[in-house]
Amino acid sequence: MQYLGQNEASLACPHGCCPTSLLFNPPPPPPLQTQNTTTKPRNSSAECRHSFAATTASSIFPNTKFTNHESLPSLHESFSEFKKVYPQYSETDQVDHVRDKEYYHLSFSNQSCLDYIGIGLFSYYQRQHHHDTSKTQLASSSTPPSPPQYSDNIPFFSISYKTGNLKTLLLHGGQESEFESAMRRRIMKFLNISENDYFMVFTANRTSAFKLVADSYPFQSSKKLLTVYDYESEAVEAMISCSERRGAKAMSAEFSWPRLRIQSTKLRKMIVSKRKKKKKRGLFVFPLHSRVTGARYPYLWMSIAQENGWHVLIDACALGPKDMDSFGLSLFQPDFLICSFYKVFGENPSGFGCLFVKKSAITTLESSSCAGIVNLVPDRLLLHPSEDKDSSKQKPLSILQEQDLSSLSSFSGRIQTSQAIKVEQELSELQIIAAPAKPKQGSGRVEAKGPVESLQSKKAQDGSENGGFNIDCRCLDQVDSLGLIMITNRTRYLINWLVNSMMKLKHPNAEGVPLVKIYGPKVKFDRGPALAFNVFDWKGEKVEPVLVQKLADRNNISLSYGFLHHIWFADKYAEDKGKVLQTKEGRVQGVITNKKKDRDKLGVTVVTAALSFLANFEDVYKLWTFVARFLDADFVEKERWRYTALNQKTIEV
Repeated sequence: MQYLGQNEASLACPHGCCPTSLLFNPPPPPPLQTQNTTTKPRNSSAECRHSFAATTASSIFPNTKFTNHESLPSLHESFSEFKKVYPQYSETDQVDHVRDKEYYHLSFSNQSCLDYIGIGLFSYYQRQHHHDTSKTQLASSSTPPSPPQYSDNIPFFSISYKTGNLKTLLLHGGQESEFESAMRRRIMKFLNISENDYFMVFTANRTSAFKLVADSYPFQSSKKLLTVYDYESEAVEAMISCSERRGAKAMSAEFSWPRLRIQSTKLRKMIVSKRKKKKKRGLFVFPLHSRVTGARYPYLWMSIAQENGWHVLIDACALGPKDMDSFGLSLFQPDFLICSFYKVFGENPSGFGCLFVKKSAITTLESSSCAGIVNLVPDRLLLHPSEDKDSSKQKPLSILQEQDLSSLSSFSGRIQTSQAIKVEQELSELQIIAAPAKPKQGSGRVEAKGPVESLQSKKAQDGSENGGFNIDCRCLDQVDSLGLIMITNRTRYLINWLVNSMMKLKHPNAEGVPLVKIYGPKVKFDRGPALAFNVFDWKGEKVEPVLVQKLADRNNISLSYGFLHHIWFADKYAEDKGKVLQTKEGRVQGVITNKKKDRDKLGVTVVTAALSFLANFEDVYKLWTFVARFLDADFVEKERWRYTALNQKTIEV
């Protein structure tokens, strides 16, 4: 059950059928003695959700199928119809204003970034403005000739790796600079996590955070590790590998084909203890929703796990930037929580992870030397450009690049898979601002107005609370000002329009073979803003996701691809099982093995798209029209020849 703050509970649902507060806090059932005479409330949560799905399906291109990409309606026509179906979308115009003023690089590059997961910290305007200011300060200082050269990728602080004992750090603390304390407090305030209940650790990335828990959890006495992921996650696989070496018995939930819903009966059997005596059974790792398919999972599973003696780890990396407001952390109180942050949306996906450990759970951990904990190191040259005048004493900005990061590839920002990752020898670095940035005279850049500006008056207070540092995380400020309701409704309208429109694309043959297959939830009120799909040719053969991703990238659309696994097929889908499942390398399995180890290696490779809070209608329209081009049977061949003619690398089919 999700919970909203009272200040977020006043907005009505898209079609005016019920208030949002009802969707998250449905009224309790009537007393037993009145149940037979009391009618069900007309504007119930279930009715509202059903109304939303029915209206979407019946109002967007009703009774229409598109068999030619040239017959698609224009952007203007589509947007006009979109606003008729979702009239409250116009109430999210403030997001467009923020995007235009603070993330104008998206319009200049005409790039649709549909591969970012996590929470952004800074805006592009903020980064560029401070970079310009820093260069001006350097030029006007009394530094000797031949100053160091700075590129557009200058960090404002970096991370430095350190090995240590997680339990010791949690029990006794460590040396924390004012700078790190300020960033920690800003993040915990944003996530509504109390310092009285949780301890926060900076990690290199999401994978590092998962490995830290696996290295320290007492699997010798609490042997089981139970995960709930419908896709292969590098971070979770690293945790499983590490925990099994330490004696854990790893298990996974399964997901029913074709909707990929949790197999509830099987999961309950794995969670519920048959013994009456309570004993810590192990670690239950639960994502609040799938970052690949967009499926949301009932929070009830956390309560069931806790009631049966499990420690609970919540993976919040796929949450929207304000979803923690509706999570109800004080109600569930997980033992561990992991989230990730990236620098600038659409410009720099490098970032760091955060591991939150409940203080009452610290004593259960074991002492072990762990890698992946990091310090945040401010760049003194940029903070105090006039201090170190001897350039020979300045530490090079690439000091951390000498470290081997092959096992610590970043999972903040853009979605990646093990097949797609080329470990970037790039610092995971972030930005600090000593004072609120102001637009330069005549620069043509104007700060976003409205709720965003109202936050600036709080900067001085925040600075004193954060030990004197004024950390201007403008993206966090923007998300706070926009609020949960606006962000959630906006992405809900966009993702459901995209899903419905994708299903309208059909090949122009007699059978009307669908161009697109969507995995997981289809049109649904409470689906997440992520989508997993595949494109099929007129013969029904799948176009490889890697190829779709490459072609999308060359059309200024950033997508990714993933691997769905742990899929359970009912007897009536036995024929699908032989056709659908394949290895990660793409080999289709004609004969399905019964060995668990072999079954775990089978799944479905898919194309993935994720909508951020900055996504707009043009982004989803561009993706739709790009996918529609596969209705042309010669599209792939034309693209190959076109790019070969331009002396670009040939795409291998």
